[in-house]
Amino acid sequence: MHWHGLALRNDMDGVPPLTQQPIAAGSSFDYEFIAPDPGTYWFHPHVGAQLDSGLYGALIVEDPNEPLAYDDEWVIVLDDWLDGVTATPDEVLAELSRGMGDMGGMDDMFMRMGNTLMGATSDLLGGDAGDVYYPHYLINGKPAADPAQFTGTPGSRVRIRLINAGGDTAFRFAVGGHRLTVTHTDGFPVEPVEVDSVLLGMGERYDLLVTLGDGAFPLVALAEGKRERAVAVVRTGVGNTPPQDAVLSELDTARVATAAILTAATDVALDTKTPDREVTLTLTGSMADYDWGINNKRFDPTQPLRDAHAVRAGERVRLRMVNETEMWHPFHLHGHTYQHSDGGPRKDTSIILPKQTLTVDFDADNPGQWAAHCHNIYHAETGMMTVIGYQT
Repeated sequence: MHWHGLALRNDMDGVPPLTQQPIAAGSSFDYEFIAPDPGTYWFHPHVGAQLDSGLYGALIVEDPNEPLAYDDEWVIVLDDWLDGVTATPDEVLAELSRGMGDMGGMDDMFMRMGNTLMGATSDLLGGDAGDVYYPHYLINGKPAADPAQFTGTPGSRVRIRLINAGGDTAFRFAVGGHRLTVTHTDGFPVEPVEVDSVLLGMGERYDLLVTLGDGAFPLVALAEGKRERAVAVVRTGVGNTPPQDAVLSELDTARVATAAILTAATDVALDTKTPDREVTLTLTGSMADYDWGINNKRFDPTQPLRDAHAVRAGERVRLRMVNETEMWHPFHLHGHTYQHSDGGPRKDTSIILPKQTLTVDFDADNPGQWAAHCHNIYHAETGMMTVIGYQT
Protein backbone atom coordinates (compact mmCIF):
# COMPACT_ATOMS: atom_id res chain seq x y z
CA MET A 1 0.00 0.00 0.00
CA HIS A 2 1.44 3.35 -1.08
CA TRP A 3 0.76 6.44 1.02
CA HIS A 4 0.52 8.94 -1.80
CA GLY A 5 2.20 12.30 -1.20
CA LEU A 6 3.73 11.60 2.20
CA ALA A 7 7.48 11.98 2.67
CA LEU A 8 7.63 8.87 4.81
CA ARG A 9 10.42 6.34 5.45
CA ASN A 10 11.39 4.41 2.33
CA ASP A 11 10.62 0.90 3.60
CA MET A 12 7.00 1.93 4.25
CA ASP A 13 6.38 3.27 0.74
CA GLY A 14 4.69 0.11 -0.48
CA VAL A 15 6.13 -0.40 -3.97
CA PRO A 16 6.93 -4.05 -4.68
CA PRO A 17 9.56 -5.19 -5.31
CA LEU A 18 11.39 -1.89 -4.85
CA THR A 19 10.66 -1.21 -1.16
CA GLN A 20 8.82 -4.33 0.03
CA GLN A 21 7.46 -7.64 -1.16
CA PRO A 22 3.76 -7.82 -2.01
CA ILE A 23 1.42 -8.62 0.88
CA ALA A 24 0.26 -12.15 0.05
CA ALA A 25 -3.41 -13.09 0.09
CA GLY A 26 -4.47 -13.94 3.63
CA SER A 27 -1.41 -12.31 5.22
CA SER A 28 -0.84 -8.92 6.83
CA PHE A 29 1.74 -6.16 7.06
CA ASP A 30 1.89 -3.29 9.55
CA TYR A 31 2.86 0.11 8.17
CA GLU A 32 4.50 2.40 10.72
CA PHE A 33 5.62 5.91 9.85
CA ILE A 34 5.38 9.53 10.94
CA ALA A 35 3.13 11.78 8.87
CA PRO A 36 5.48 14.77 8.52
CA ASP A 37 3.18 17.31 6.86
CA PRO A 38 -0.49 18.22 7.25
CA GLY A 39 -2.70 18.08 4.20
CA THR A 40 -4.91 16.07 1.88
CA TYR A 41 -3.37 12.73 0.93
CA TRP A 42 -4.61 9.27 -0.01
CA PHE A 43 -3.47 5.66 -0.19
CA HIS A 44 -3.73 2.92 -2.78
CA PRO A 45 -2.00 -0.32 -3.87
CA HIS A 46 1.00 -0.35 -6.16
CA VAL A 47 0.32 -3.80 -7.61
CA GLY A 48 -0.96 -4.15 -11.17
CA ALA A 49 -4.18 -2.31 -11.95
CA GLN A 50 -5.72 -2.85 -8.50
CA LEU A 51 -6.18 0.90 -8.03
CA ASP A 52 -8.86 0.87 -10.75
CA SER A 53 -10.89 -1.62 -8.69
CA GLY A 54 -11.53 1.03 -6.04
CA LEU A 55 -8.92 -0.16 -3.54
CA TYR A 56 -8.02 3.24 -2.09
CA GLY A 57 -8.89 5.69 0.67
CA ALA A 58 -8.47 9.29 1.74
CA LEU A 59 -5.81 10.13 4.31
CA ILE A 60 -6.31 13.53 5.94
CA VAL A 61 -3.45 14.78 8.12
CA GLU A 62 -4.85 17.60 10.22
CA ASP A 63 -2.80 20.66 11.11
CA PRO A 64 -2.61 21.21 14.90
CA ASN A 65 -2.19 24.91 14.11
CA GLU A 66 -4.75 25.11 11.31
CA PRO A 67 -4.69 28.69 9.90
CA LEU A 68 -7.89 28.42 7.84
CA ALA A 69 -11.32 29.25 9.27
CA TYR A 70 -14.30 27.25 8.02
CA ASP A 71 -17.60 25.86 9.29
CA ASP A 72 -17.61 22.43 7.67
CA GLU A 73 -15.31 20.07 5.79
CA TRP A 74 -16.14 17.75 2.88
CA VAL A 75 -13.77 15.09 1.57
CA ILE A 76 -14.70 14.46 -2.07
CA VAL A 77 -13.16 11.58 -4.03
CA LEU A 78 -13.59 11.47 -7.82
CA ASP A 79 -13.31 8.19 -9.69
CA ASP A 80 -13.91 6.47 -13.00
CA TRP A 81 -15.52 3.01 -12.78
CA LEU A 82 -15.76 -0.07 -15.00
CA ASP A 83 -14.93 -3.05 -12.78
CA GLY A 84 -17.74 -5.62 -12.89
CA VAL A 85 -19.75 -3.57 -15.40
CA THR A 86 -17.96 -3.66 -18.75
CA ALA A 87 -14.68 -5.35 -17.89
CA THR A 88 -12.08 -5.79 -15.16
CA PRO A 89 -9.04 -3.51 -14.97
CA ASP A 90 -6.82 -6.51 -15.79
CA GLU A 91 -8.83 -7.16 -18.95
CA VAL A 92 -8.51 -3.50 -19.94
CA LEU A 93 -4.76 -3.60 -19.31
CA ALA A 94 -4.42 -6.69 -21.49
CA GLU A 95 -6.44 -5.07 -24.28
CA LEU A 96 -4.45 -1.83 -24.18
CA SER A 97 -1.14 -3.69 -24.02
CA ARG A 98 -1.81 -5.08 -27.48
CA GLY A 99 -1.69 -1.50 -28.80
CA MET A 100 -4.38 0.74 -30.21
CA GLY A 101 -3.04 0.65 -33.78
CA ASP A 102 -3.03 3.36 -36.41
CA MET A 103 -5.70 5.96 -35.61
CA GLY A 104 -5.10 8.02 -38.75
CA GLY A 105 -8.25 9.61 -40.14
CA MET A 106 -10.10 9.25 -36.82
CA ASP A 107 -9.07 12.59 -35.34
CA ASP A 108 -12.59 14.04 -35.53
CA MET A 109 -14.42 10.90 -34.46
CA PHE A 110 -15.59 10.11 -30.91
CA MET A 111 -16.39 6.46 -30.46
CA ARG A 112 -16.03 3.45 -28.21
CA MET A 113 -14.12 0.42 -29.45
CA GLY A 114 -14.25 -2.41 -26.92
CA ASN A 115 -12.94 -0.94 -23.67
CA THR A 116 -11.17 1.96 -25.35
CA LEU A 117 -12.18 5.42 -26.52
CA MET A 118 -11.23 7.10 -29.76
CA GLY A 119 -11.47 10.86 -30.17
CA ALA A 120 -11.61 11.86 -26.49
CA THR A 121 -9.93 15.25 -26.70
CA SER A 122 -9.47 18.31 -24.50
CA ASP A 123 -7.87 21.67 -25.18
CA LEU A 124 -6.95 21.91 -21.49
CA LEU A 125 -5.04 18.62 -21.77
CA GLY A 126 -3.44 19.49 -25.09
CA GLY A 127 -5.22 16.87 -27.19
CA ASP A 128 -5.92 13.23 -26.35
CA ALA A 129 -7.74 13.15 -23.01
CA GLY A 130 -7.69 9.42 -22.29
CA ASP A 131 -7.93 5.94 -23.75
CA VAL A 132 -10.28 3.97 -21.51
CA TYR A 133 -14.07 3.79 -21.73
CA TYR A 134 -15.79 3.95 -18.34
CA PRO A 135 -19.55 3.38 -17.96
CA HIS A 136 -19.68 5.34 -14.69
CA TYR A 137 -18.04 8.38 -13.12
CA LEU A 138 -18.36 8.61 -9.36
CA ILE A 139 -18.37 11.14 -6.55
CA ASN A 140 -17.69 9.42 -3.23
CA GLY A 141 -18.58 6.10 -4.81
CA LYS A 142 -21.98 7.18 -6.16
CA PRO A 143 -23.00 7.50 -9.83
CA ALA A 144 -25.06 10.32 -11.32
CA ALA A 145 -28.22 8.18 -11.18
CA ASP A 146 -27.92 8.02 -7.37
CA PRO A 147 -25.98 11.19 -6.58
CA ALA A 148 -24.10 11.89 -3.38
CA GLN A 149 -25.73 14.56 -1.21
CA PHE A 150 -23.92 17.38 0.61
CA THR A 151 -25.91 19.53 3.02
CA GLY A 152 -25.16 22.83 4.70
CA THR A 153 -26.58 26.18 5.67
CA PRO A 154 -26.65 29.32 3.55
CA GLY A 155 -23.62 31.51 4.16
CA SER A 156 -21.53 28.77 5.76
CA ARG A 157 -17.93 28.33 4.67
CA VAL A 158 -16.91 24.83 3.62
CA ARG A 159 -13.46 23.38 3.07
CA ILE A 160 -13.50 20.86 0.22
CA ARG A 161 -10.67 18.34 0.12
CA LEU A 162 -10.74 17.09 -3.47
CA ILE A 163 -8.98 13.90 -4.60
CA ASN A 164 -8.81 12.39 -8.09
CA ALA A 165 -8.57 8.62 -7.57
CA GLY A 166 -9.28 7.80 -11.22
CA GLY A 167 -7.34 5.40 -13.39
CA ASP A 168 -7.44 7.18 -16.76
CA THR A 169 -9.57 10.32 -16.31
CA ALA A 170 -8.87 13.97 -15.53
CA PHE A 171 -11.78 15.81 -13.96
CA ARG A 172 -12.85 19.46 -14.18
CA PHE A 173 -14.66 20.23 -10.91
CA ALA A 174 -17.18 23.00 -10.22
CA VAL A 175 -20.15 23.86 -8.02
CA GLY A 176 -23.01 25.52 -9.85
CA GLY A 177 -23.59 29.12 -8.81
CA HIS A 178 -20.44 29.29 -6.68
CA ARG A 179 -16.86 30.50 -6.90
CA LEU A 180 -14.05 28.42 -5.42
CA THR A 181 -10.94 29.63 -3.60
CA VAL A 182 -7.91 27.36 -4.01
CA THR A 183 -5.88 27.19 -0.78
CA HIS A 184 -3.74 24.03 -1.18
CA THR A 185 -2.60 21.57 -3.78
CA ASP A 186 -1.17 18.14 -2.95
CA GLY A 187 -1.24 19.02 0.75
CA PHE A 188 0.81 22.24 0.58
CA PRO A 189 -0.59 25.78 0.82
CA VAL A 190 -0.63 28.23 -2.09
CA GLU A 191 -1.40 31.91 -2.29
CA PRO A 192 -5.23 31.86 -2.38
CA VAL A 193 -6.79 32.35 -5.80
CA GLU A 194 -10.48 32.50 -6.73
CA VAL A 195 -11.59 30.39 -9.69
CA ASP A 196 -14.69 28.94 -11.33
CA SER A 197 -13.41 25.37 -11.66
CA VAL A 198 -10.41 23.14 -10.96
CA LEU A 199 -8.69 20.62 -13.26
CA LEU A 200 -7.28 17.53 -11.55
CA GLY A 201 -5.15 14.82 -13.08
CA MET A 202 -5.10 11.37 -11.54
CA GLY A 203 -3.41 11.47 -8.14
CA GLU A 204 -3.72 15.25 -7.70
CA ARG A 205 -5.47 16.86 -4.75
CA TYR A 206 -6.81 20.39 -4.25
CA ASP A 207 -8.20 22.08 -1.16
CA LEU A 208 -10.92 24.64 -1.82
CA LEU A 209 -13.02 27.07 0.18
CA VAL A 210 -16.59 27.83 -0.87
CA THR A 211 -19.30 29.97 0.73
CA LEU A 212 -22.64 28.25 0.26
CA GLY A 213 -25.64 29.91 -1.31
CA ASP A 214 -29.31 29.23 -0.52
CA GLY A 215 -31.04 26.41 -2.40
CA ALA A 216 -30.05 23.26 -4.27
CA PHE A 217 -27.00 23.27 -6.55
CA PRO A 218 -25.25 20.81 -8.86
CA LEU A 219 -21.76 19.70 -7.89
CA VAL A 220 -20.14 18.40 -11.06
CA ALA A 221 -16.91 16.68 -12.02
CA LEU A 222 -16.64 16.72 -15.80
CA ALA A 223 -14.74 13.72 -17.19
CA GLU A 224 -12.40 15.92 -19.21
CA GLY A 225 -12.66 15.17 -22.91
CA LYS A 226 -14.85 12.08 -22.41
CA ARG A 227 -18.26 13.78 -22.73
CA GLU A 228 -19.57 12.42 -19.43
CA ARG A 229 -19.71 13.70 -15.87
CA ALA A 230 -19.94 12.74 -12.22
CA VAL A 231 -22.75 14.56 -10.40
CA ALA A 232 -23.68 15.26 -6.80
CA VAL A 233 -26.11 17.66 -5.10
CA VAL A 234 -25.40 20.48 -2.64
CA ARG A 235 -28.52 21.40 -0.67
CA THR A 236 -28.81 24.26 1.79
CA GLY A 237 -32.55 24.98 1.48
CA VAL A 238 -35.67 24.33 -0.55
CA GLY A 239 -35.53 23.88 -4.29
CA ASN A 240 -35.78 21.26 -6.98
CA THR A 241 -32.94 18.79 -7.33
CA PRO A 242 -30.77 19.93 -10.24
CA PRO A 243 -30.91 17.67 -13.29
CA GLN A 244 -27.94 15.42 -14.10
CA ASP A 245 -27.26 17.41 -17.27
CA ALA A 246 -27.51 20.84 -15.65
CA VAL A 247 -25.56 23.46 -17.58
CA LEU A 248 -22.85 25.07 -15.45
CA SER A 249 -21.35 28.30 -16.72
CA GLU A 250 -18.50 27.64 -14.28
CA LEU A 251 -17.33 24.79 -16.51
CA ASP A 252 -17.21 26.98 -19.61
CA THR A 253 -15.25 29.96 -18.32
CA ALA A 254 -11.54 30.52 -18.71
CA ARG A 255 -10.90 30.73 -14.96
CA VAL A 256 -9.82 27.11 -14.46
CA ALA A 257 -7.33 26.35 -11.70
CA THR A 258 -4.25 24.43 -12.78
CA ALA A 259 -0.77 24.42 -11.29
CA ALA A 260 0.27 27.01 -13.87
CA ILE A 261 -1.69 29.81 -12.13
CA LEU A 262 -0.65 28.92 -8.57
CA THR A 263 2.13 30.29 -6.37
CA ALA A 264 3.56 28.51 -3.34
CA ALA A 265 2.77 30.12 0.00
CA THR A 266 5.78 31.92 1.40
CA ASP A 267 6.26 29.58 4.35
CA VAL A 268 6.56 26.47 2.14
CA ALA A 269 8.46 27.90 -0.84
CA LEU A 270 11.94 26.47 -1.33
CA ASP A 271 14.81 28.84 -0.69
CA THR A 272 16.61 30.06 -3.80
CA LYS A 273 19.56 27.78 -4.50
CA THR A 274 21.58 26.65 -7.49
CA PRO A 275 20.83 22.99 -8.23
CA ASP A 276 23.59 20.52 -7.43
CA ARG A 277 22.28 18.03 -9.94
CA GLU A 278 19.90 17.95 -12.89
CA VAL A 279 17.98 14.82 -13.85
CA THR A 280 16.06 14.63 -17.13
CA LEU A 281 13.19 12.21 -17.50
CA THR A 282 11.90 12.01 -21.07
CA LEU A 283 8.40 10.55 -21.33
CA THR A 284 8.20 8.33 -24.39
CA GLY A 285 5.82 5.95 -26.17
CA SER A 286 2.50 6.08 -27.98
CA MET A 287 -1.10 4.90 -27.88
CA ALA A 288 -0.57 2.99 -31.13
CA ASP A 289 1.94 0.53 -29.66
CA TYR A 290 1.18 1.22 -25.99
CA ASP A 291 4.89 1.17 -25.31
CA TRP A 292 5.03 3.85 -22.63
CA GLY A 293 8.42 4.43 -21.07
CA ILE A 294 10.96 6.90 -19.71
CA ASN A 295 14.02 7.74 -21.78
CA ASN A 296 12.81 5.11 -24.27
CA LYS A 297 13.12 2.41 -21.61
CA ARG A 298 10.18 0.50 -20.18
CA PHE A 299 10.28 -0.20 -16.46
CA ASP A 300 11.07 -3.80 -15.58
CA PRO A 301 9.73 -4.68 -12.10
CA THR A 302 12.07 -7.69 -11.96
CA GLN A 303 15.04 -5.29 -12.26
CA PRO A 304 13.73 -2.09 -10.63
CA LEU A 305 17.15 -0.42 -10.30
CA ARG A 306 18.34 -1.22 -13.81
CA ASP A 307 17.81 2.30 -15.16
CA ALA A 308 17.65 4.20 -11.85
CA HIS A 309 18.64 7.87 -11.69
CA ALA A 310 21.16 8.73 -8.97
CA VAL A 311 21.05 11.58 -6.44
CA ARG A 312 22.90 12.18 -3.19
CA ALA A 313 21.52 13.21 0.19
CA GLY A 314 21.72 16.96 0.74
CA GLU A 315 21.57 17.93 -2.91
CA ARG A 316 19.16 20.37 -4.48
CA VAL A 317 17.93 18.42 -7.49
CA ARG A 318 16.42 19.93 -10.62
CA LEU A 319 14.07 17.50 -12.32
CA ARG A 320 13.24 18.13 -15.99
CA MET A 321 10.31 16.09 -17.26
CA VAL A 322 10.15 16.24 -21.05
CA ASN A 323 6.95 14.92 -22.61
CA GLU A 324 7.77 13.76 -26.13
CA THR A 325 4.46 11.93 -26.50
CA GLU A 326 1.15 13.00 -28.04
CA MET A 327 -0.67 12.60 -24.73
CA TRP A 328 -0.75 14.30 -21.33
CA HIS A 329 0.65 12.50 -18.28
CA PRO A 330 0.06 13.11 -14.54
CA PHE A 331 3.55 12.48 -13.16
CA HIS A 332 4.13 11.51 -9.52
CA LEU A 333 7.33 11.44 -7.44
CA HIS A 334 7.34 9.32 -4.29
CA GLY A 335 8.84 10.40 -0.98
CA HIS A 336 9.25 14.10 -1.79
CA THR A 337 7.42 17.31 -2.56
CA TYR A 338 8.97 19.43 -5.30
CA GLN A 339 8.34 23.04 -6.35
CA HIS A 340 7.38 24.12 -9.83
CA SER A 341 9.78 26.62 -11.39
CA ASP A 342 9.35 30.41 -11.09
CA GLY A 343 7.79 30.25 -7.63
CA GLY A 344 5.06 27.80 -8.58
CA PRO A 345 3.29 25.46 -6.14
CA ARG A 346 4.76 22.67 -4.03
CA LYS A 347 3.41 19.38 -5.39
CA ASP A 348 4.05 15.66 -5.73
CA THR A 349 1.85 15.01 -8.81
CA SER A 350 1.74 17.30 -11.85
CA ILE A 351 0.15 17.36 -15.28
CA ILE A 352 2.67 17.41 -18.12
CA LEU A 353 1.07 18.36 -21.42
CA PRO A 354 2.04 16.84 -24.80
CA LYS A 355 5.31 18.15 -26.25
CA GLN A 356 5.87 20.27 -23.13
CA THR A 357 8.58 20.26 -20.43
CA LEU A 358 7.95 20.68 -16.73
CA THR A 359 10.89 21.76 -14.55
CA VAL A 360 10.73 21.30 -10.77
CA ASP A 361 13.21 21.41 -7.88
CA PHE A 362 13.34 19.29 -4.74
CA ASP A 363 15.72 18.80 -1.84
CA ALA A 364 17.18 15.30 -1.56
CA ASP A 365 16.39 14.98 2.14
CA ASN A 366 14.71 11.56 2.34
CA PRO A 367 17.17 8.77 1.46
CA GLY A 368 15.96 5.64 -0.26
CA GLN A 369 14.93 4.24 -3.61
CA TRP A 370 11.87 6.16 -4.79
CA ALA A 371 9.47 5.42 -7.63
CA ALA A 372 8.64 8.15 -10.16
CA HIS A 373 5.90 7.39 -12.67
CA CYS A 374 2.89 8.42 -14.67
CA HIS A 375 -0.26 8.14 -12.54
CA ASN A 376 -2.35 6.87 -15.40
CA ILE A 377 -2.42 3.34 -14.01
CA TYR A 378 -2.32 1.78 -17.49
CA HIS A 379 0.65 3.89 -18.59
CA ALA A 380 2.58 3.02 -15.43
CA GLU A 381 1.83 -0.68 -15.73
CA THR A 382 3.05 -0.78 -19.33
CA GLY A 383 6.36 0.92 -18.58
CA MET A 384 6.21 4.65 -17.76
CA MET A 385 7.99 4.37 -14.44
CA THR A 386 11.52 4.77 -13.12
CA VAL A 387 13.45 5.10 -9.84
CA ILE A 388 15.19 8.07 -8.20
CA GLY A 389 17.83 6.38 -6.05
CA TYR A 390 20.12 7.83 -3.36
CA GLN A 391 23.80 6.93 -3.63
CA THR A 392 25.66 6.23 -0.42
